[in-house]
Amino acid sequence: MLNLRLVVDTNVVVSAALRPLGLQRVALILAVTKPARLYVSDPILDEYSEVLARSMLHIRKGTRAQILQMIRNRSFLVSPQRNLEVTYDPDDNLFLECAEAARADYLITDNLRHFPRFWRSTKVISSREFIEIAAPHLLPQ
Repeated sequence: MLNLRLVVDTNVVVSAALRPLGLQRVALILAVTKPARLYVSDPILDEYSEVLARSMLHIRKGTRAQILQMIRNRSFLVSPQRNLEVTYDPDDNLFLECAEAARADYLITDNLRHFPRFWRSTKVISSREFIEIAAPHLLPQ
């Protein structure tokens, strides 16, 4: 696998929790596996925690805890230096802020319409596109 700097949108983390055999779970595991490097910020960790705990999602407490612990243990914390107002959904700006601070290669999201296709040196891609780049042999045939 390639040495990539990554940021992962909350929708990928939620889908990974809801579908253990889905592409998003594969993408999340690849994102936290060396030599890839997942970057997060405190606001992103807060959002992951808050969204995973929403009762309407019916994500078991144990599953939430496992995913959050995996992310905390295997990610790199950055502190963005500026606030952006770039995305269609203002809540999504924190991912571009983190990507900029981390000098990320990719921001992985399955809500591509919410983001510009590129932000500085970061390309915005889907879970499937990320797997095609990092580990195409893991895609279903």
